[in-house]
Amino acid sequence: MIIAIDAMGGDHAPESTAAGALAAAAEWSDVTIKLIGDESKLAPLIGAGRSNLTIVHAGEVISGEDEPVKAVRRKKDASMVVAGRMVKEGLADAMISAGNTGALMTAGLLVVGRMSGVERPALAPMIPTLDERGTGTLALDLGANMDAKPEHLAQYALMGSLYREKVDGIERPRVGLLNVGTEPGKGNELTKAAFPLLSELPVNFVGNVEARDILDGVCDVLVCDGFAGNILLKSLEGTAGAVFKLLKQELTSSFKAKVGAALIMPQLRGLRSKMDYKEHGGAPLLGLNGLVVKAHGSSDAEAIKNAVRQSRTALEHRLVSSISESMATLNQQISGK
Repeated sequence: MIIAIDAMGGDHAPESTAAGALAAAAEWSDVTIKLIGDESKLAPLIGAGRSNLTIVHAGEVISGEDEPVKAVRRKKDASMVVAGRMVKEGLADAMISAGNTGALMTAGLLVVGRMSGVERPALAPMIPTLDERGTGTLALDLGANMDAKPEHLAQYALMGSLYREKVDGIERPRVGLLNVGTEPGKGNELTKAAFPLLSELPVNFVGNVEARDILDGVCDVLVCDGFAGNILLKSLEGTAGAVFKLLKQELTSSFKAKVGAALIMPQLRGLRSKMDYKEHGGAPLLGLNGLVVKAHGSSDAEAIKNAVRQSRTALEHRLVSSISESMATLNQQISGK
């Protein structure tokens, strides 16, 4: 299998992407990694490299300030666009980028292409959970599409369920619908209309779930529109950051506090690791004609390596073809009603 990495995307690129690619190439000899980017900058970073790691030169870069659609259409030699084109043309089985999220979504739609039967591809990051299983909650959509129709949420539910089953090995993953209450009649017009659609899907739908219960692991897949989902994600990130900041302030406020901090430091490191995005790799863009993974913009080498692991597992379990087959069946059922 061949995985293309946009080596120039991300806050710490290209150093982090090159280091992550080197680590992944050393770990998995059955994966060929193509680093896409400025060869003059990448060659010194990988040195002698490895036999399963090569550079594909791309002379342009899409930055975080670029307008996504214009950048993808005009910068044909941008590392992100070249990686997407490789997936489209069958020169790579998957691509990873820590670059501009909007541009990656645009490249996914305009370059890689949307899967037949999928109206709105979804961004599906993993939300860490604090339950004993610790397998997290895959949430979609968390920002690729601000608006959604009930049938879009049904597609998200099916794609998310297949992802948890194929990539994470969870049998009958629990699918929940983000809402303001757990009763079936709760919510706005979107969630009220989506509830019966999700109930009829061949997934383990557990009903409505509230935001306050998500970190307790009440579901394995969380379905929502991109507007509500992105607010949820940013709220969780902000709260987690604030809690760790407050802990640091309190635990360094006095000599006694510092002594206590030394005693509980291993547990605090474990908690921080559990809530760390680096441990989960990246967020897949589900519903495209190829595997596209969005790594966090602040990804370091470890996060890039985990994104490769995640992509490798998805490819081994034929995630894209499984979603395509399920979408075809779902659309037949809908059109037959």
